[in-house]
Amino acid sequence: MSKIEVTKQLCGQCGLCSGVCPTLAITLHGWGLEIDEKCTGCGRCASICPAGALRLRIYGDMVEPRT
Repeated sequence: MSKIEVTKQLCGQCGLCSGVCPTLAITLHGWGLEIDEKCTGCGRCASICPAGALRLRIYGDMVEPRT
């Protein structure tokens, strides 16, 4: 499972992230951006953010290496 984390202080409100979101999960407000439950964690927004305000975090079970 992956999730986008936002550092609102870094967001410059450029709108690039909302333009690349395939699920339209990102909304820009005067106080920052909001990512709603439609987010699939694809990471497109984090990869295009020029300010580094978005970061893709991956959560899940640890997988034991095969021996």
